Amino acid sequence: MYGNPQRRSASEVQDLRREGGRWLKERREAAGLSQRQLAAKVGADYYTFISQLETGRGRIPPDRYRDWALALEVPEKTFVRELLRFYDPITYEILFSDE
Repeated sequence: MYGNPQRRSASEVQDLRREGGRWLKERREAAGLSQRQLAAKVGADYYTFISQLETGRGRIPPDRYRDWALALEVPEKTFVRELLRFYDPITYEILFSDE
């Protein structure tokens, strides 16, 4: 197991997560969903999980990406690509830096 896959400081990682949380919140609001409604659509046990993600704490499990994309009305590939920017910026850069 590797300790710091992104070779970024903890504050840089947290900044990316917060930015990702803002993006998720924007998508949720654009879809006209409350945190409770989104939690129900994605199968989260607690709506507070949505709040945690939107403030940059935690990550969406990859096996739930499709459910989230559907609930937020975002094409799956677009959704995953955006999450990569925040969750795995090195992989994102390798895959998309030419575009």
